[in-house]
Amino acid sequence: MRPLLCCLGLAVLLEPCLACPSTCSCSTKKNGRLLAECAYKDLQEVPEGLSSNVTILTLSANRIGSLRQGSFAEVPEVQSLWLGYNQIGVVEPGAFDLLVHLKNLDLSHNKIADFPWQDLRNLSGLQILKMNNNRLAGLPRDAFRSLKDLRSLWLNDNELTTLAEGTFDNLPSLSQLQIFNNPFNCSCKVFWLKKWTENTSVSITKGGSTLCVAPSRLKGRAVTDIPNHYCIAPSVQLTYLSNLDNTVMYDGLTLSLHCSVAGSPPPEIRWKIQTSSHRVEISGPNVARDGNAKQSQERFLVFKNGTMAIPKFSKEDEGIYTCLAVNDVGMRDVSVNVALAGSENPVEDLLQDDPQASHLGGQSCYKGDEMDPSGAGEKLVIIYHVPRESKSRAGGAVPQVHLGTFLLALGITLYC
Repeated sequence: MRPLLCCLGLAVLLEPCLACPSTCSCSTKKNGRLLAECAYKDLQEVPEGLSSNVTILTLSANRIGSLRQGSFAEVPEVQSLWLGYNQIGVVEPGAFDLLVHLKNLDLSHNKIADFPWQDLRNLSGLQILKMNNNRLAGLPRDAFRSLKDLRSLWLNDNELTTLAEGTFDNLPSLSQLQIFNNPFNCSCKVFWLKKWTENTSVSITKGGSTLCVAPSRLKGRAVTDIPNHYCIAPSVQLTYLSNLDNTVMYDGLTLSLHCSVAGSPPPEIRWKIQTSSHRVEISGPNVARDGNAKQSQERFLVFKNGTMAIPKFSKEDEGIYTCLAVNDVGMRDVSVNVALAGSENPVEDLLQDDPQASHLGGQSCYKGDEMDPSGAGEKLVIIYHVPRESKSRAGGAVPQVHLGTFLLALGITLYC
């Protein structure tokens, strides 16, 4: 009788370890891992009643349509999860939160268009991720950032038209990548991918099938074959202009800076202004063709030709002025620190303050004075002498003397 009771007690203790839904087949592998085989069972959801120590869960080739938060709450020890060839279209945030031991995840051949990429942050031990043959149209740049152990990534046969630069950064263990059969728009936004594939040691399977669908001039060509001359990173040059051609002139001191850019595609010009009282970002021209500001209260006037003007420049406008050139290949910027000074004898004061400064005299500048980008951030001193009438010793009136605007970068003389 006593041996029988011992056997019954042992069975009770072992029962939780061997729990298995009727639709699945469960067994212990030689390495001690518990396998729950639930493939080809016509299941419409993740079955309940699985043992908590299941380490391999196969749910492939069923009719599962969604993965809910808590779907895998019963199997927190799972290391390999196979969900391929289902009908999964919905993956709720938190569906994989508890699977911190996961090493292999197969979600291929489903209908996933939106995925809770933040869930991957908890899966730092993931080594294989298969998401091929789904409906993914985009990926966040940092989707895989936490996957330091990821060795194999399958993204082929989706609807990806572009990939953000840096998508595969911070994946030190990556050795295999599949991205073929995606409808890539080979604008310069994916030019980085060409450069990356030329320098990476990662094996990119069937690279010849990673083809461009658009634009028409590149249709059918491999992403790795985008011509270099189509995509050139921006260059930027900041110059001082003494006058504004074809624009409205303003009374008083007008600071005029011109941003010249080059690149392919043609870069967009943006301005950033930081003064003691303002922090302004301007993404495009705000002055109409007739020279009038689009908004009546606009302080910083930006023209289509890359020129920015600040009428009636004052001490409040002192600060850092940055011109940015942006296109699909990258961004470049150059900055200058603008300060205003004034006196009755500005040239003498300037020479006292900066022995390297040169006397510009009464010259007039009719062309742009280049500010070397390598000197970006150097202080640009504007000296402006307000015209006033003076009396001669004999008491006769002397004509107004307008010393105008002198622009000097400390250590760099801007010649006209």
